[in-house]
Amino acid sequence: MISRQLTGEPPLLEALPERWRDLHRDGPVRYDPGQSVWQVLDLETAAAVLADPVTYSSDMTGLAPSQPDFDTFTQGNFVGMDPPEHRKLRALVSQAFTPRVVQGLAPRIEAVCARLLDSVAGHDRFDLVDSLAYPLPIIVIAELLGIPAEEHRLFQEWASVLFGGDQLGEAPDMADLERALEAIAPTVREMNGYMLEHIRARRAAPGDDLTSRLIAAEVDGVRLRDQEMVGFVALLLVAGHITTTALLGNAVVVLDRHPGADSALRADPGRIPEAVEEILRWLPPFPELGRRVTRPVVLGGHEIPVDTLLMVHLGAANRDPARFAAPDTLDLTRHPNPHLTFGHGIHFCFGAPLARLEARIALRMVHERFPTLVVPSYEDVTFQNPAVIIGVRHLPVEVGRA
Repeated sequence: MISRQLTGEPPLLEALPERWRDLHRDGPVRYDPGQSVWQVLDLETAAAVLADPVTYSSDMTGLAPSQPDFDTFTQGNFVGMDPPEHRKLRALVSQAFTPRVVQGLAPRIEAVCARLLDSVAGHDRFDLVDSLAYPLPIIVIAELLGIPAEEHRLFQEWASVLFGGDQLGEAPDMADLERALEAIAPTVREMNGYMLEHIRARRAAPGDDLTSRLIAAEVDGVRLRDQEMVGFVALLLVAGHITTTALLGNAVVVLDRHPGADSALRADPGRIPEAVEEILRWLPPFPELGRRVTRPVVLGGHEIPVDTLLMVHLGAANRDPARFAAPDTLDLTRHPNPHLTFGHGIHFCFGAPLARLEARIALRMVHERFPTLVVPSYEDVTFQNPAVIIGVRHLPVEVGRA
C-alpha cells in the first residue's frame, strides 16, 4: 500500500504557474522594480523579440558582471553571441542534433534507461533524479562528445554548483550575481581545465565522437582554436542534459499532482509526445531569457531605452490567453501547442529534439516498469532555485509493481 503525505501548501512547481498567470494583469510588457528589468509577457511580443537579434542582443557584455573564468567559458558559448559569430558556431553543431540523427540514438537511450531502471528494480523507494533524471541525459551527451560517461557524478557536481543558485534569492540583483560568480568560479575553472585537456587529447588522437568532428570541422575556411572550444564543448555537456533532467523531474511532479492525467496517459501511451509538450509549456525549465536592447524601442506602449536588460518571460508567455485555450488547465492532449520553452529564432534550442526523445522514452519505460509511482511526501522533495532553473534537485518516489 502506498501512503502519501500531502501538506496544505502546494509544492513550488505548482505555485509558480499561479505567479506567472498573475503577471498578465499588468499588460503584455511590465517593469519589475525589484530586479530593475522590463519583462515581456505575451507570446506574440516574446516571439518577435526572440526573432530579432539585431534589436535584442544576446550579448550581455557590459550589463552582466565579468569574471576571468567565465570569460574563458564564454569564448565558445554561442548562446550569448549574435550574428555573424553565432552562425559559425551554431553551424558546427546543428548537423549533429537534427531530428533524423537524434532519432538514431533511440536504441542507446532505451538501453541506458533500462540499465538505470534495473538498478532500482528491487527498491520500493528511490530518488528519481539521482537514479534516472540526471544520469540518463548526461550519459547520452557524454558518450556523444567522447567524454567518459562513468565520470557523470563529477558532471553532476558541476551542474549542482552552476545551477543550484545557492548564493541567490528568488529575485537577485547585480550585486547578488557578482557574489554568485565569485562563489562558483572555482567550479568553472575546474570545468574549463577538464574540457581543455579533453579537447587536446582528441586533437592528438581523434575518435568517432562529436568533439573530434568539431575539431576537424571548418566554417568559412576557419577552424576553432582549443580555447574557443572549451566553452563550446562545456556548453554542449551542460546544456545537453540539464533541460532533460528538469523536464523528467517536472513531469513526475506534474503527473503526481494531477492523478487523473497520469491515469489517462498510462491508459494511452500514444499521448506521451503531446504530454511532454504540455509539461514543457506548463513548467519551462528556464522561464526567462535575457536580451540587451541595442536601440530605443517601444514595446507594449512603453519606451525602452538602449542598453536596457529585457527579460522575455517564457513562463508567462506560455500562459497567454490570446494563444492558448484554457491556459491554466493542464491538457495533455493540447494541440497545437506553440509554447516557447525551447526559445524562438536563431537561438532556438539545438538540443530540443534530443530532450524530447529522452523524455518520451523515459516516461514510457517508467510507466511500463511501475504500474504506480507517487511522491509520498513533498516535505522530502528539494526544489531548485527558480531564479536559475525550474526543477527538482531531489525527488524521492514510491513505486508499486504488478
